[in-house]
Amino acid sequence: MVGGVLRRFGLAVAVVLAGTLAPAAGPAGTAVWHRPIVAIGANQSNNWSGYNQGSLEQGGKMFHSVAGTWVVPTATQHASGEAEYSSTWVGIGGGCVDAGCQVTDGTLIQAGTEQDVSTSGQATYSAWWELIPAPSIPITSLTIHAGDRMRVAITEQPAGSEMWTIVVNDLTTGQSFSVSTPYTSTHLTAEWIEETPVVLGNDGSVTVGPLPMLSRVRMDAGRVNGANPRLVRAERVQLVDANQAPLATPSGPDPDHDGFNDCTYAASCPAPTAG
Repeated sequence: MVGGVLRRFGLAVAVVLAGTLAPAAGPAGTAVWHRPIVAIGANQSNNWSGYNQGSLEQGGKMFHSVAGTWVVPTATQHASGEAEYSSTWVGIGGGCVDAGCQVTDGTLIQAGTEQDVSTSGQATYSAWWELIPAPSIPITSLTIHAGDRMRVAITEQPAGSEMWTIVVNDLTTGQSFSVSTPYTSTHLTAEWIEETPVVLGNDGSVTVGPLPMLSRVRMDAGRVNGANPRLVRAERVQLVDANQAPLATPSGPDPDHDGFNDCTYAASCPAPTAG
C-alpha cells in the first residue's frame, strides 16, 4: 500500500526535494508526507479519522473552500521507544466521493498541524501545507504549541479559477501565515481529519504512523463553500489498523453540526455538548 502511494507521488516528489522546498520534518529529521484516503469500505480507513463529504454523497456539490478550528492536541508516546506521528488538518480532495466510498479522489490541497513524538518520548509540534502529489511544506514562521487554538481556511478565489489561498492562523499566539498558489483540483471532496502520515526514515525505511496518544481533538466552526457543512454521522471515518482494530474514532456531530470530537485509541468518542 505504501509503495503504491510513493509510486503515485513519483517524479513530483523528486522535483520538489531537488528544489528549494523540503518536506515537513518529524523526529530525528524524518520526512513526513500526507496522502489521500486509504479506505476500507464506507466508514473506515488505514490513515484517516474524521469527517469526509463527497460530491456524489452531497448531490453533485463541488467544493471550492473549506475551513475548521481546533486546539492542537498534546501528543504522548503510546509505545515505549517508538517514534510516532500524527497530523490534524482540513482539505479539499483526496477523500470519498460517494457515500459508500466506491469512488475516491487523487487530488488534495490541505493544511494543518503536526504532532509527533520521538523515540525518547519528546513531542514536537509544527504547521504545514501541502499540494498532492508534492510533499508537505513546513510553515517555519509559525511556532506551534500543544493547546494552541488554530484556524485553517483554504479558498479558491474566484471559484473555478484554480488559484487557491491557504490561511493558517494561530489564534492563541496571534501568528498567521498565508500563501496563494495555483492547483488543479477535482473539487470532489472536503474533509476535517486526524491522520497517520507516511514517514521516510533516515535509513530509507517507509512506514505509516504509528499514532501517538493524543488528547481529545475538538474540531469546530467547520465551513464548506462559506457555509455550515451540516455534518451527519454517516460521513464519519474511523482510523483502524491492519487488523481493523480502532486507532482513532470521531464522535457524532456537535449540536450545530459544524464540528466533532476525535479520540485516539478508542472505539467510541463522546460528541461535544455545545456547538
